[in-house]
Amino acid sequence: MGIEKRARRVVVIAASAGGIDALVQVLSRLPSDLPAAVLIVQHLRSTSQTRLPEYLGIHSTLQVCLAKDGMPMEEGVAYVAVPGQHLRVNNERLILGMEPPVNYVRPSADVLFSSAAHTFGRGVIGVVLSGTGSDGASGCREIKENGGLTIAQDEQTSFCFAMPKTAIDTGVIDYVLPLSEIAGKIVALVRKNTDGP
Repeated sequence: MGIEKRARRVVVIAASAGGIDALVQVLSRLPSDLPAAVLIVQHLRSTSQTRLPEYLGIHSTLQVCLAKDGMPMEEGVAYVAVPGQHLRVNNERLILGMEPPVNYVRPSADVLFSSAAHTFGRGVIGVVLSGTGSDGASGCREIKENGGLTIAQDEQTSFCFAMPKTAIDTGVIDYVLPLSEIAGKIVALVRKNTDGP
């Protein structure tokens, strides 16, 4: 029952070009008592010493931290993937890895989305924000195949629409929304899944 309950509480987010501003807008609208863990893949150069968690934390009431290997997932916390390392979940812990790039990137949203889908099933909410390339599309398909829900940022509010468009073109996206509405939809879906049977 613990894992099933926890499975209702996982939000995975992918972003690339234009994604930092999009992440700020989403995270700034999520409440501090969000009954979910939030896992974020933002494409950054592997040589980056990222200050992204600190920057996002300034704009969010959620606790925001850099993911660490073996770290347990907690509700109300946003975990940012380490530049140059894949992020996946194994039960209730974060796993970092140096496997080859997927979709030419590491970390890859598809790696994270797939692991979350297979671990938490219908409890996963996958979100694809502004970005170049196709990362996240295959992962959204796996989320849907395992009973989860998917959201993509719309073209009008995307700095770069390639990533959301590729995900939308798979036919598995449940909600195509302007950036200003994504956080509200996440909250509504998380609370519905948490309160439901």
